[in-house]
Amino acid sequence: MSQKARKRAGSFRVQTKHEELVFLSPSSSVLTEQDVPTATGTTISSPAPSFHRQSVTPERSASPANFAAQQANRSIFVRWVIDPKISFKLLLLPLVLYANWELIAPYAKPGIANPFAPLFLLSGLVPDSKPDDPRYQKSWWDFAFLGYYVVFFSFVREALLVNISQPTARYFGLKREAKIERFGEQAYAFLYFMFMGAWGYRVMSSLPTYWYNTNEFWVGYPHWDMKPELKRYYLMQFAYWWQQLLVLVLGLEKPRKDYRELVGHHFVTLWLVGWSYLVNLTYIGNAVYMSMDIPDSFLAFSKLLNYIQWNTAKVYAFIVFFVIWSYFRHYLNIKILWSVWFEQPNIPEWTKQWNWAAGTYMPGWMRFQIFLPLFLLLLLNFFWYSFMVKILLRALTTAEADDDRSDDEDEGGDEPSEKKA
Repeated sequence: MSQKARKRAGSFRVQTKHEELVFLSPSSSVLTEQDVPTATGTTISSPAPSFHRQSVTPERSASPANFAAQQANRSIFVRWVIDPKISFKLLLLPLVLYANWELIAPYAKPGIANPFAPLFLLSGLVPDSKPDDPRYQKSWWDFAFLGYYVVFFSFVREALLVNISQPTARYFGLKREAKIERFGEQAYAFLYFMFMGAWGYRVMSSLPTYWYNTNEFWVGYPHWDMKPELKRYYLMQFAYWWQQLLVLVLGLEKPRKDYRELVGHHFVTLWLVGWSYLVNLTYIGNAVYMSMDIPDSFLAFSKLLNYIQWNTAKVYAFIVFFVIWSYFRHYLNIKILWSVWFEQPNIPEWTKQWNWAAGTYMPGWMRFQIFLPLFLLLLLNFFWYSFMVKILLRALTTAEADDDRSDDEDEGGDEPSEKKA
């Protein structure tokens, strides 16, 4: 039976705003994915047992050849975002300057702090904090720190893509450049969210909020003095999303149909991360980020299995992902919302004001400002959750469930043969 015929057997389609999802009956051997929102509201695809998603390549504004030529002709002031050689040199320069200062300054100008340290090391040490328990506050040097790690994430992303992700994709038989590119994006997402999820757990384990002890979000507010690991974790999250926005705004990736939506959601993400950092809500911010990063890592992993067509492995990966998603994205976020509505008013009375000098930003209206975006995120999660459950039940119980709202797209014959694992 031809590949196209197998796609039509026992399938039904759901037409979303940006792409077509094709879900197959349990007897089908082709792949499946379902769009699921990420921590910041974008949608990425997750596999379901014995289903397949027929990918529709997003519309491009230029051919691959023309786009590559455009990239090669870009100014060096922009090309560093996608050229790991340039970004590596930019990362190396502050390190060399820092090392030279450490070697020479003690003899030339002893006692002067290294001016290059804030570029990649934390700044804002609280002067009277204990040596065995150092604390950090916000600092204007945080902007320099963010800039350095925007370059860092650019280097890591492109270096992984060129040296690991693309060779791995080709090893598993992927040939189309669009598929290889998507495989690389998901490999990077998997590594990033896995690392940040684990790091978020480590940070929370050192805080009184462990494990989602929500009352501690508000006890002792304002939490303006941060443990060094919490501050670094927050700023690294901030730098990651700035880098993602740069790639889109500067047109350093082939434009997609949902370009405007992606730019918009990155702006919203940056606003949420920056706002919570500014108003000293880093405890609850850590809890929210971890509840999103951990399921996103399982989602990206299941998509990688989907691309390489390890059909049995992807079923188990989906089951694990579904459980993780249910717990983190729903139960824990409901718990956080309950805390915002019922426990936030218990903050100290003197902090219920907007006072920049005192570091308090909790007038009465702030409770609604915190609650509303988290509540909307929860509703979006429930919408996609119910959608996933309905499709799962329908595909498992119906041998034929066709939806003719769109036509099949021929993906070509250069994909690998199916693999079992």
